[in-house]
Amino acid sequence: MEQYFSATQKMEQEVMFPSLLRGVFPEPDEAAPAADGRKDLYERYQLLKSIKPVVERGLGSATEQSLPSASVHKGPGDAADADLEERLSHHLNGLQQVLTHLARDANALTRRYSQILEQINLSDGQPSW
Repeated sequence: MEQYFSATQKMEQEVMFPSLLRGVFPEPDEAAPAADGRKDLYERYQLLKSIKPVVERGLGSATEQSLPSASVHKGPGDAADADLEERLSHHLNGLQQVLTHLARDANALTRRYSQILEQINLSDGQPSW
């Protein structure tokens, strides 16, 4: 989870001109699965920025509503409790996978943005005769 927040924070700090990402598509090795379609990096940037507050709010409300502590006595609800724990574990694993994917997208986007800026800086240094 920390990896996700770190990657999106770095992306927000480094990407000063998101419009430079319009019409720029991810490198083939950084491309998301086909379900993502042909989104350019600007659209991905917008998506990553819009998701971050949702994740932060969701995590904040989840930590405020702590799980009730397990009762000492065992009863007929034990099987249901075990099922709930298994379901929670499954969903947390899924969330971790999604956040890892989003962090990878944010890192790839930031890298590509840096490459674009380097190209602009190199072309500015060359005289245009």
